[in-house]
Amino acid sequence: MRQSSKPGVRILRWMFAHLPAFLGWIVSALLMFVSGVPNSLLAQTRAATSNAPAVSNAPGAGKPPAAGSLSPAAVNTKPPPTAAELQRAAVAVQRAAIRKQAEDLGLWLMPLDGKPPPETAEPPDCDPLDDKVVNPLIEDAAKQQSLDPKLLHAMIGQESAFRPCAVSAKGAEGLMQLMPETAAELGVADPFDPKQNLDGGARFLKQLLDKYKGDLPQALGAYNAGPKTVDESGGVPDLQETREYVDAILAKAGLKPTDAAVKPAAEPAKLTDPAAKPTDLPTKPAAAPAKPVGAL
Repeated sequence: MRQSSKPGVRILRWMFAHLPAFLGWIVSALLMFVSGVPNSLLAQTRAATSNAPAVSNAPGAGKPPAAGSLSPAAVNTKPPPTAAELQRAAVAVQRAAIRKQAEDLGLWLMPLDGKPPPETAEPPDCDPLDDKVVNPLIEDAAKQQSLDPKLLHAMIGQESAFRPCAVSAKGAEGLMQLMPETAAELGVADPFDPKQNLDGGARFLKQLLDKYKGDLPQALGAYNAGPKTVDESGGVPDLQETREYVDAILAKAGLKPTDAAVKPAAEPAKLTDPAAKPTDLPTKPAAAPAKPVGAL
């Protein structure tokens, strides 16, 4: 008889022909699954048994252990972190990685609180000048500009802590922290040379005192924040840094806002005439003797 050529018939014949093989695969999989379940259950039971405390028939068995008898591992056991804690930790790690990449690229990122970071500079790699070295320079510069040496001494301490190689975050350089533009205008060729920097800073302070007619707080405020800022403010700017700067220098120098910053020249001593002696006083001529009565 001729075989049917319909596709459905051919598929059924193929399935019946391979049915024993399919049954063998299914039975083998079932056997493997059934044999594996008891083994896993047995392993879990053994692990739980090994971690469980031993049960004793001795008196006091079954009671909870005292607080002092707990092992360090049991005492220090912490609960697993929550999902929120894990999320916060992941965010912190991600932020730290971003900050590190920004620092490597020399970029600046706004802090999370929205406030810009304080302007800081790398600490100078030189030691402060000794008093024996800096004091003669201060005396000389103060004498040339008719300034109080205590004022220059206080300014150097506040500006650079007497370190001639100090550089601020804004770029101010040297003992008196001259900006490069200001140093160029003052003719300071090497701002890191103590004598040049101090002479330039003293001349700049004298110019500010002349500009503000001897008003020391305004001159100090202009030295710190710039003359333009002082002119726009009409006095010492209402900036925390500038006000703290002015107050600190006045305190270090032992001066008051009303004290004159310019050291007055010594007045020459007044020459006084020596006191007249009694013997030096002019005397009246003696009266002429009276003529005798009856004389011609």
